[in-house]
Amino acid sequence: MNNILLPTDFSDNSWNAITYALRFYENAVCNFYLLHVNELSDVVVNDSTYITSPETIQEAYSKPAKKKLVGLLKRISEEIPHNNNHKFYTISDNNFFIESIREQVQEKKIDVIVMGTKGASGLKKYITGSNTGEVITKVKCTTLVVPENAKFSKIEEVAFPTDYSMNYNLQTLLPLSQILDANPSRLRILHISNADEKLNISQQQNKELLADYFNNTKYSFHNLTNKKVENAIQCFIESRSIGLIAMVAKNLNYFQQILFHNKVENISYHTDIPFLVLHEI
Repeated sequence: MNNILLPTDFSDNSWNAITYALRFYENAVCNFYLLHVNELSDVVVNDSTYITSPETIQEAYSKPAKKKLVGLLKRISEEIPHNNNHKFYTISDNNFFIESIREQVQEKKIDVIVMGTKGASGLKKYITGSNTGEVITKVKCTTLVVPENAKFSKIEEVAFPTDYSMNYNLQTLLPLSQILDANPSRLRILHISNADEKLNISQQQNKELLADYFNNTKYSFHNLTNKKVENAIQCFIESRSIGLIAMVAKNLNYFQQILFHNKVENISYHTDIPFLVLHEI
């Protein structure tokens, strides 16, 4: 049984993420939790802080959100074929967004969060505080990020960019291993380096650990020479049938080069390819 959290703001992007998730987990037994967070904050009126009453919150935020969630369930039933493996639950919460996500992850024992994002600029601005960016950097839960142009198709290859600087916790890699087991996918472990750069002893050991861990998986190692990580990844994706990019969030330096860089010219993987963000639990 998989417990999947689907935060929604009822936008086209969140709907795309929902439909992607239902196809992605088509053959898995899942509980899907549709969550809408009414983000409440103090309102300053005439230099004084006004706290909204529970009754006002109920009328202005909770009731409309619950109605929209019911409508979302109806849309799912009308537009997506019924799947006996899937059960749906709706949650309307009044809270700060990240706190709400953390609470649901703990209470519902969430395995994966699936969220949508809009455009390359959406990923570029992750680090300045978009909801999806906040989740992948601040919530320790595997997160599948679905860009606006991503449409589900059979995942033939999964790219795993790494600089081999991390001694991977095997539990961290488990969600990726499970995806590879559930799909006839090949894992492409990608290292990007400068010309004539060699792995040090620690990096070589971490590479060997990955080889041991994915021993029963169809995998291969690849090395590209390029000063810019994002350009190398783009070239790699264009030359192969990559349907998913997996990364470990703990490796922040490498992670930021891939997701948080400022220049997005000629970079399409931000808008086309889903990201699986792995966290150490």
